[in-house]
Amino acid sequence: MRAGFVVSKAIGGAVVRNLVKRRLRHLIRDRLDGLPPGSLVVVRALPGAGEASHDALARDLDAALQRLLAGITPTEGKGRAPR
Repeated sequence: MRAGFVVSKAIGGAVVRNLVKRRLRHLIRDRLDGLPPGSLVVVRALPGAGEASHDALARDLDAALQRLLAGITPTEGKGRAPR
């Protein structure tokens, strides 16, 4: 399982973007085991992520992963998004 992150300049300067990426990397590390084997996940940080607390990022990430997993059936997940 792998995860990638998209953190644009809309989040803030380089220091803020790197902080958001580090927080997201830390948060997703514990959550990858809950994904199907071979999963590829891309997390896109929205502009408010720069001011969000660690707990708020964790809640948002958990909610996004729950929505993602609710849309995946056991036969899907071969590197393609559910339709």
